[in-house]
Amino acid sequence: MAPSAVETTTLPVREAETSTVKLTSNSGPYKELAPIGYEKKAEEEGIDGFSAAKYKNYLPTWGNERYAPLERFEHRDHGLDADPEYPELLPAGVTITELTPTIGTEISGVQLSKLSDAGKNQLARYVAERKVVAFRDQDFADLPISEALDYGRYFGRLHIHPTSGAPQGFPEVHLVHRGAGDKTADAFFQTRTSSVAWHSDVSYENQPPGTTFLYILDVPETGGDTLFANQVEAYNRLSPGFQERLHGLRATHSGIEQVDASRAKGGAVRREPVISEHPIVRTHPVTGEKALYVNPQFTRNIVGYKQEESDVLLKFLYDHIAYGADFQARVKWAEKTVVVWDNRVTSHSALVDWKSGQRRHLARIAAQAELPFETPFKA
Repeated sequence: MAPSAVETTTLPVREAETSTVKLTSNSGPYKELAPIGYEKKAEEEGIDGFSAAKYKNYLPTWGNERYAPLERFEHRDHGLDADPEYPELLPAGVTITELTPTIGTEISGVQLSKLSDAGKNQLARYVAERKVVAFRDQDFADLPISEALDYGRYFGRLHIHPTSGAPQGFPEVHLVHRGAGDKTADAFFQTRTSSVAWHSDVSYENQPPGTTFLYILDVPETGGDTLFANQVEAYNRLSPGFQERLHGLRATHSGIEQVDASRAKGGAVRREPVISEHPIVRTHPVTGEKALYVNPQFTRNIVGYKQEESDVLLKFLYDHIAYGADFQARVKWAEKTVVVWDNRVTSHSALVDWKSGQRRHLARIAAQAELPFETPFKA
C-alpha cells in the first residue's frame, strides 16, 4: 500500500547527469555514485547496440513527493517464530552452497514467492544466521510490483528512500539503476580512486531496516558485484577488553550528506534528513549476537567524545571491517537472483567496476526493524 495523502506528481525523465558534483562542506566521507536520470530511448527501446531494459515497469522516476517524518512503531522479528530446522525453507532437494564459513550462502531449489508464512519466518531467521543469502532461479522480478511489496511488508514496515528513483506509483521500491551507455561514473573517478563505500542501508533512520531484499533486473556480463561484511564476526575478532570499551558508546548517524548530494545534483528529496543515535554495538533480537554498528557512509561521531578522539576510534573500526576479507563475501549477480540480507548485522558495498556501458538495474525492498538496542557486555 502506498502512503496516504501524498502528492504523487512525477517529474519528467531526466537526461543523464555527467558533470562533476561539488558537495557542500559538510558532505563528509559520503560517496554518491547514483545517477539521477537516464537516456529514455536507450532504456525503453535500446540504442547503440544495447538492448532495451528487460523490466520497463521498474524504470526509475523521480517525483516531487514529500513525506512527513517517520514515526516509531513496534516491530517483532518473525525469526522469533521460526522452526530452527527450516523444514519449509530448506526441504529435501534444495542445493545449499556456503560462500564462506561465517557469511554468505547460495540456495537453489526453493521459490521465495511460494513460501508460506511459516517459511517466511524461517527465512528471517536463516538470513539472520547466515547474514546474506543469494537465492537463484527466482520469479521475484516477474511478480506484479504490488505483490513483491506485499511480500516484503510481511517482514516489517517498508522504508521509502528519501532520494532514490522508484517505479511510478511504488515509492517503497528503491531502484539501483545505471542505464545502458551511462558514463556518470567517469566524473566520479576523476576525483576518487575507488567505488567501494561500505555502509548499512539508511542507518541514520531511527529504526533502520532489518530483513532486506535486492533482486536483479538487468546485469552486466561481468562486474557490478556486491561485497558484504559480517559485522558480528568483526565484533567477535576484537579482544574482550576492546569489546568492553565499545559497550555503552553511542554514535550519531546522519542522513544530511545523502540529501545534500541529491540536492546538489537537482535530485529528489522526499523527506527532510534526520540524525539518529545508535549503540556502536547492537544486539540482534533473534540470534542474540552482538555486532558492530558503524559505517563510514553515515556514522559521524561518537557521542561524548571530542572529534579527534572519535575520528581515531571510528577509523580503526572502519578499517577493521573493510580489511576483514576473512569475514566478507562477494555476491556475483546472475539473472533471476534475489539476495536477502540482514541489514542490522552486515555492511555492504556495490562495485562500479565494469566499463562496457552495459545496464545494471536492481530493485530493493527494505523492511524497517526495531530500534537498535544493546545488551550488557559478557566476557
